[in-house]
Amino acid sequence: MRSVKLAGSFLLLFFNPDAMAAHIYKWVDAQGITYFGAPPPAGQTAETVSTGSAMPHHAIPLMPPKEQAPSSQADPQRAIDRQVKNRVIAEEAERKEYCTKLRTDLAQMKINPRIHIEEEGKVRRITEEERQTRMSESEKRITENCQ
Repeated sequence: MRSVKLAGSFLLLFFNPDAMAAHIYKWVDAQGITYFGAPPPAGQTAETVSTGSAMPHHAIPLMPPKEQAPSSQADPQRAIDRQVKNRVIAEEAERKEYCTKLRTDLAQMKINPRIHIEEEGKVRRITEEERQTRMSESEKRITENCQ
């Protein structure tokens, strides 16, 4: 009988979410990144998060972020690095778009000898000499910018 009571108590304790509930903390670092974990970092304000159920025994809690050496240059440099990276990405996208347009125009000039352009509000057909000149200029731009 005693072993049944002991087993029953053990089962109640084992399956009781309140008895097994782990404390999860939430905090935000200086860069504005939100972290969750246990235990909260030292010297950091953290709030307790209600998990609604017990944390499984196999779950590994998140560790607080590693301490970083204080550097007054780190944050401004990261912002500048991000700006430069974004600018390079934008310039590369513009270059690809420019190259696609050049290649499309060149293909059209090669396939269609009758090219019409609009000048001063009037549409006219370009001469074969103008077409050849435009094609060579396009090929030169492609070679210089799109390789």
